[in-house]
Amino acid sequence: MPRAFVLLNAELGYEGPLAEEMKKLPGVREAYAIYGVYDIMLKVEADSMEGLKDFISLKIRRMNGVKSTLTMLIMEKN
Repeated sequence: MPRAFVLLNAELGYEGPLAEEMKKLPGVREAYAIYGVYDIMLKVEADSMEGLKDFISLKIRRMNGVKSTLTMLIMEKN
């Protein structure tokens, strides 16, 4: 099951509410409002790489208040 960390920059004032809204999305395992270069950190998963790509690009990136994202795929142990 592919997993990734997604860092987001949010519009000013959207940080907390957006993190709370994202916690409700299927596929989001963890969501935190954070301080630093990015405003929100997510841990997400999907059934396939294609599903993960679609979830991030078609759902997360299109949410109101999201300015930009950075995705880091989690390497599985062999």
